[in-house]
Amino acid sequence: MTYLRQRLRHLQRHLQPHLQRTGTKSRPNKKSLARRALLGVLVSMLLDATLFTNTALAEPASGEAPDFTLASYKGPNMRLQEQRGDVIMLNFWASWCGPCRIEMPVLDELNQRFEVAGFKVIGVNVDSEPAKAGRLLRELNVQFSILFDPNGDVSERYEVNAMPSTVLIDRDGQIRYRHEGYKLGYEDLYRAEISELIRE
Repeated sequence: MTYLRQRLRHLQRHLQPHLQRTGTKSRPNKKSLARRALLGVLVSMLLDATLFTNTALAEPASGEAPDFTLASYKGPNMRLQEQRGDVIMLNFWASWCGPCRIEMPVLDELNQRFEVAGFKVIGVNVDSEPAKAGRLLRELNVQFSILFDPNGDVSERYEVNAMPSTVLIDRDGQIRYRHEGYKLGYEDLYRAEISELIRE
């Protein structure tokens, strides 16, 4: 079960008693309609907080990066283990994620800047319908590798809890840093971490 489904079920359990109280067999009055509208706003706010919360700017991490093979937007399938020897920034994103749209050009700039030093950005799209991701990719025209994880198998292995989520992997295939969410200015920290791993 994906993180989003878990949060939706959690919200549903907590809000169901309130929604039941607003229900009526007769035509709802103005107070009932206002209550439903307020609950809708609260649900929207809670979902935004759940999906795009930036509780931790960076979290040092450890352990071997789980291997996987995924279909690529352009070119053949890609296997993570075959990228050993390069520093990898694994970025999980979705077409419906506002911060993802803002971050992707930033990642493209990082990929171009550090590529010659043995660094790669690999984007992992989690949309259940890859065609939606394709429309955004044509709009943004980023040049780094994009892979598709429509069933969420890889995002589950990496315990992705927010969109976007970014994992930095060193040349030996070890996870070194995790980031959840994105805000303007995160790229300064990304550059410092990438430079550190490249120098090792």
